Amino acid sequence: MNKQSSPLSGIRVLDFTRAMAGPYCTMLLGDMGAEVIKVEPPEGDETRHWKPPEYNGISTYFLSVNRNKKSIALDLKKKEAIEVVYNLVNCCDVVVENFRPGVAERLGIGYNKLSSYRTDIIYCSISGYGHSGPMKDKSGYDLTVLASSGLMFLTGETDGQPVKFGVPIADINAGLFAALSILLALYERKISGSGRYIDLSMFDCALAILTHQAASYLCTGGMPVRMGSEHPSIAPYSLFRASDGYIAIAAASEKLWNELCEAVGCEELTRNPRFSTNEKRVKHRKELKLELETRFSKLTVNELCELLDKRGVPCAKVEDMRAAEGEQARQRGMLLEMSHPAYGGVRVLGTPFTRENPDTIPPPLLSEHAEQVLMMAGYSKTDVERLFNSGAVVPMR
Repeated sequence: MNKQSSPLSGIRVLDFTRAMAGPYCTMLLGDMGAEVIKVEPPEGDETRHWKPPEYNGISTYFLSVNRNKKSIALDLKKKEAIEVVYNLVNCCDVVVENFRPGVAERLGIGYNKLSSYRTDIIYCSISGYGHSGPMKDKSGYDLTVLASSGLMFLTGETDGQPVKFGVPIADINAGLFAALSILLALYERKISGSGRYIDLSMFDCALAILTHQAASYLCTGGMPVRMGSEHPSIAPYSLFRASDGYIAIAAASEKLWNELCEAVGCEELTRNPRFSTNEKRVKHRKELKLELETRFSKLTVNELCELLDKRGVPCAKVEDMRAAEGEQARQRGMLLEMSHPAYGGVRVLGTPFTRENPDTIPPPLLSEHAEQVLMMAGYSKTDVERLFNSGAVVPMR
């Protein structure tokens, strides 16, 4: 898929986001063919400085979510920089920001102001807790949203403390919902001709993925507990220790349970009254795990996988980050390789709905595209020099 044939070809996005939730959203829009103009403060998106780890001087955190974007650094405290924003809005379809509630309005770039320049603008505001409710003024980062939403409460071993995910899942989840909301608004605009304001809360998005755990509490009043890798309603569905490591096994039906037992030669467990139904296996999960691991201890993870794969029992070895460059990832087009003249070749993960194409723009240097963006907005070369000299726009560095 190239830019010309991409779903969002011809759509231009003005991106005021930084860190993870907003940049993940705008990266997805860029992957779908939108032209994304990343507006950064003079010091740059904060994740440019989140290192180590780094690659040729660039933060790998920043590299992970900022491809397909053109960077311009503006000092939004200066009137001339705000005027640049107003001129850019005239030629943009979407605005995305993740300031704390009230900040965009104080800067003069809130929805009411920008929609007066382009009435059909789609404006998505991503914040920790949204623009209403008793928590609206709280600052929100992935860690705090995980804690306040209940997601962290569910994560960790039964006898351990709550823990965060290994990736910023609350941020990424909000970025996905934001991109979906923007796509829906673009579709709506195509029909009605009207723009839309989107108030998207990381907290709301985190609540949404509590799904069956929240339903269990809301319907029964029973409080779920942390269960490590166990499933509250299915057994066996967990990590198990083999002779040389761990294997994930998900026998989520009676058929799969029987296939599992036959594969490893413990058919007698299917006749054990403690394990004869899923409900009984859930009730006696500790005894079940002990019985299975006794069998598994005689086999390696690879041997177990081979036996279970032949029977169609869902299983997987616990892989490390090398999964990202494995043959499955490569053949699915998920390993994306790009090259930038300043920092060289870089490898990152692609997105499931796009495949590598030669038009992919590598993550930009700070204000790398300032002159190009300004001239697109109607500024002359003389105007560009004036804006650089005033400090309203920061030249590339």
